[in-house]
Amino acid sequence: MRYELADLLELMRVLRDPTQGCPWDVEQRWDTIVPHTIEEAYEVADAIERRAFDELPGELGDLLFQIVYYAQFGHEEQRFDFFDVVDTLTRKMIRRHPHVFPEGTLESRRAPEESADDVEQRQVKHRWEALKADEREGRAEERSSALDDVPRALPALSRAHKLSKRAARVGFDWPDTRGVLDKIREELGEVEEALAANDTAHAREEVGDLLFAVANLARTLDADPETCLRATNAKFERRFRYVERGLEESQRSMSNATLDEMERHWQAAKRQERS
Repeated sequence: MRYELADLLELMRVLRDPTQGCPWDVEQRWDTIVPHTIEEAYEVADAIERRAFDELPGELGDLLFQIVYYAQFGHEEQRFDFFDVVDTLTRKMIRRHPHVFPEGTLESRRAPEESADDVEQRQVKHRWEALKADEREGRAEERSSALDDVPRALPALSRAHKLSKRAARVGFDWPDTRGVLDKIREELGEVEEALAANDTAHAREEVGDLLFAVANLARTLDADPETCLRATNAKFERRFRYVERGLEESQRSMSNATLDEMERHWQAAKRQERS
C-alpha cells in the first residue's frame, strides 16, 4: 500500500480533531507552527548541501507537513483549504511563465521546435521580476514602501539580502562593486573607532552595519549570503575538527595547547584541503 495526498490530508484532519486527535496538534495555532516551518526549511537545505539524498524525502515530507498544517487551519476557519493553495500556486506559475505557457493555460505550450536554450535568460528573468512586481502592486494598493512585503521572519542575513535587493530595484544602489567594497571599509573603520573609544554599544551597532554591507556585496556577486555563510561554517567546522584530531594524536588537548600549536594544525588542514 502506498499512501497518497488524500491520506495525508485526512491524517491532518484526524490529528486536529478535538475528540480523536493528538492534544499537541489540537492546541497548535498559526504562530506556533511558524518556527517549525523555518526549521524544516533549513533541514531540507542541509540535506541537499550534504548530498544526503536518502534523507531528502523525509525532510521534504516534514516541510510539506507544515503546508498541510496551515491549510488545515485555513479550512477550519473557512478561509481556504489545501486545494486553494494548489490552485493559487499553479495559476501564479503559469502567469509568471508566459514564455512557456503563451496562452496563459496549462494546456498551452511553447512551440516544440523552440528549446529552453532558445529563451534568452536575462529576458526571462526580467519578465519574472516584472510579473512579481505587478502581483505585489495588486496585493498591496496601499503599500507605502518598496520594502513592505519583505518577510520579517526571515533570518537576519537573508532579510538583509532581500532588503538591499528590493532597494536596488528602485535605483537605491551603488553603481558597481567598488562602491560596496568602499562601504565595507567605511563600516569596518567605524567599528575600529568605536572599539578604540571603548564604546561597546556603538561597536555592536557598527558590526550590524558591517554585516549589512557584506550582505550587499554578496548580492552584487549574485550570491546568497546565507549559502555563503553556511559553506564557511562547514569549512570552519571541518578545519577545527582537524585541529582537535591533530592535538589528540600529539596527546595534547584544546585546553592546554598553545595558540601556535593550534595554528600549525589549522594551516595543515588548509594545505590538506588544497591538495
